[in-house]
Amino acid sequence: MPAWRTRSSRGRRRPGSRGRVLDPGALGYVRPPTTGDRYLALVPADGAGIEILLQRVDDAKQGKNRLHLDLRTPDLTAEVTRVRALGATLLTEEPIKEHSWTWHILADPDANEFCILQPPG
Repeated sequence: MPAWRTRSSRGRRRPGSRGRVLDPGALGYVRPPTTGDRYLALVPADGAGIEILLQRVDDAKQGKNRLHLDLRTPDLTAEVTRVRALGATLLTEEPIKEHSWTWHILADPDANEFCILQPPG
C-alpha cells in the first residue's frame, strides 16, 4: 500500500515503515471522516487554522524532498522528543544554530526530512 504524501512530494515507503507521514497529532491535526482513497484531509484539532490535503502517490522518491516542512516551537528539546516518540528519526546530533535560530533536522518513517526550529528569544 502506498504512503500518504504531501501533494507535491514523491516517494515510496521504506521496507518496514508504517507507510504514513508523521502522525497528524505531531502538528495538532486530526483526520476527519473522508471518502475516497487518493486524498487525505487533516484539520486542526481545535478547528482554528488551515486544512492540509495529502495526496497518495505510487512513485519512488528521487533525491531531495519536493516539499520540506519547518515546524516552529518555543521548546526545541521537548518538541524533538515528542515527534521522535511518534516515529521520527533525528538526523542531526547537535542542534544547528544560525542567526539566533536553533533547529534539528529529522525524518519521518518514510525518510522525508523536516526541521523543528526554535526562534530567537
